[in-house]
Amino acid sequence: MDTSREQGKIILINGASSSGKSTLARELQQTLPLPFWHFSFDHLRDSNALPMARIRSGEIDWSTMRPAVFDGFHRCLPALAKAGNNLIVEHIIENEIWLSDLVELLTGLDVFFVGVHCPLPELERRERERGNRRAGEARRDYQVIHSFTEYDLEVNSMQPNQTNVDTLVDAWKSRQPPSAFERMSARK
Repeated sequence: MDTSREQGKIILINGASSSGKSTLARELQQTLPLPFWHFSFDHLRDSNALPMARIRSGEIDWSTMRPAVFDGFHRCLPALAKAGNNLIVEHIIENEIWLSDLVELLTGLDVFFVGVHCPLPELERRERERGNRRAGEARRDYQVIHSFTEYDLEVNSMQPNQTNVDTLVDAWKSRQPPSAFERMSARK
């Protein structure tokens, strides 16, 4: 293992289902001066890395499998960053335990934490329009995910995406310690 390589940087984007995280991440990946992976649970699901057909058919119980899948997803992030990969991670951090685990796992890494907000009526409209989400996911996320955390930056996806990208890039380039993750870690 090459330990002389500089650790990767992480931009962690948290927002409700259908809030615009993917749109933001894709444009951000094209704009940042350094190469970044765009990584999310959706990429694992959509790549067939998970046995989604068997899960959908009920042959495999997703509720039994889910905790290990997300624990593995969280644990792979520091491994990728410590290997020198820059990451744009989009996620729906569903609860305080997940946030606490991520803060612990990512201690010592350069994490810039971004909250993506979107009004509930717009989330629900996007959810219906997409057609590939269970009805109610956006509402459930909206009511919870921003209630137990703090961010380095918060954006509203009702703003033009390029405005949010420019704001995020400027804030990321001028970031100063302590980061939101460092502050949360210090309070643990």
